[in-house]
Amino acid sequence: MGRGKFKNKPTGKRQFSTPEELLAGTSNRPRSFRQREAEYEVEETGEESEEGSEEESGEESEISKLKQKGTEGIIQIENPNLVKPKSLKAIDIDFGKTTELSRREREELDKQKAHERYMRLQEQGKTEQSKKDLERLTLIREQRAEAARKREEEKAAKEQKKSEARK
Repeated sequence: MGRGKFKNKPTGKRQFSTPEELLAGTSNRPRSFRQREAEYEVEETGEESEEGSEEESGEESEISKLKQKGTEGIIQIENPNLVKPKSLKAIDIDFGKTTELSRREREELDKQKAHERYMRLQEQGKTEQSKKDLERLTLIREQRAEAARKREEEKAAKEQKKSEARK
């Protein structure tokens, strides 16, 4: 059977059920509509019985609202990921209690302290590296002082030659 140029939409044609089919329960409506309709009927009957005893039905309505999926109602599951964390109030917080640091945080603090201690020793000149640096500095200072003396001597020698040449 050819469809022609235009294709039908994926939803297909609309099918309306007659009141007789609805009463007989043989309508072609999807199950999800039937489930919603059944839930709506349960809520209506719950509201009618609620007027009689408000205290008991309040607790029951909360329980019935929390529907359990799959086997949750049958099997008690201890999954920490399912438990919602309780929010702490400002009154409940204990400021005197110190929290323990994780391993990474402790290692990071130790690393910082060791670096600070090393830098203090370096400033005082007590580490091997600082001793080597100081020795190099003294050698360089001596070499510069020698070079400055030689320049001064050469300058003085040139001036003497100029003064002798003028005479």
